[in-house]
Amino acid sequence: MISIKKFVFNPFFENTYLIWETDSLDAAIIDPGCFTLQEEDEIKNFISSKNLKLRLLINTHCHIDHVFGCKFIKDNFQTQFLVPENELPLLENMEQQAAFVGMENIIVPEFDVLINENTEIKLGNEKIIVLDTPGHTPGEISLYMKNQNYCLTGDVLFENSIGRTDLTGGDYKTLMNSIRKKLLVLPDETVIFPGHGLESTIGKEKKYNPFLQQINNYE
Repeated sequence: MISIKKFVFNPFFENTYLIWETDSLDAAIIDPGCFTLQEEDEIKNFISSKNLKLRLLINTHCHIDHVFGCKFIKDNFQTQFLVPENELPLLENMEQQAAFVGMENIIVPEFDVLINENTEIKLGNEKIIVLDTPGHTPGEISLYMKNQNYCLTGDVLFENSIGRTDLTGGDYKTLMNSIRKKLLVLPDETVIFPGHGLESTIGKEKKYNPFLQQINNYE
């Protein structure tokens, strides 16, 4: 069984997810956005309190608000750092991303493994399925845990909204195709955990998300 803990971090109110397999206590952190010492301590103290074994650091995509904490996690927990293969250009241009939002350059550690839909990720006995869901960025992925009906959707699909496509590498048609072909085909009861905002379900988004009402027009 997989458990999930959400933290809301940094000036962009980014959702950082800590997930773990409850038998082995093997854990992964998804999109660590911890930005301050207080936020770093919050992560560290929670991991310690649950006796978790933090094995993996995974980014759904490499926008700056999702990578603030990567160096802290890598330095303190010696995790494997998994990055979507088509996100490397974003990972490598942190200086430009930082300048765009009026910040100093953010140091990001070297990745260990490039991942895509063919990558197998396991926590204990649980399998995490990688879904290629570009559009918000060229190489964004979503992470689907079939046994729990959980899906971490990054900045692709939100409660009553979708990811923005006006930043470098974004493409509206690609995003809508990713949502239609990779996310809306999941069971309606699948809980989505987005990169910002509140959780929802695939069924609710099909019914109420105003951006998805004409989604069949995107081929």
